Amino acid sequence: MTYKLNVNGTVQSVDVDGDTPLLWVLRDVLGMTGTKFGCGQALCGACTVHVNGAQTRSCVTPVESAVGKAITTIEGVGKTAAGAAVQKAWLDAQVPQCGYCQSGQIMAASALLAANPKPSDRDIDDAMVGNICRCGTYIRIRQGIKQAAQALAKGSGS
Repeated sequence: MTYKLNVNGTVQSVDVDGDTPLLWVLRDVLGMTGTKFGCGQALCGACTVHVNGAQTRSCVTPVESAVGKAITTIEGVGKTAAGAAVQKAWLDAQVPQCGYCQSGQIMAASALLAANPKPSDRDIDDAMVGNICRCGTYIRIRQGIKQAAQALAKGSGS
């Protein structure tokens, strides 16, 4: 069946089964490989995208449930103030080690900051739970989120 998806502000048509996970539509049909496959069970966060601004595990989200909603991927999150601030902070704080989980980490962090521009440590922990970094860069991830929040507060998110 053909579905129209709004991905990063562009409407695209895809011809897939309705129960196809959004992750595979993004990666295999649309060629947007920044969103990663990790566990396939919504446990690790590598596949995180935004659907209507909320962080969503695309590996378990059927494509038919995303129709008519705004989907943002790692390829498009830098167009938002929170996403741009997080991406810059990630580089400045040298957050990634291997980098595999980082697109999901960035998507979760930018959703947090878009909803809560002044998060406490508890807010950060709550928002980032379930985003696994096998390299263990959690201290740098928290530092990056705090740096991005400060940049947003100063109006220099991009």
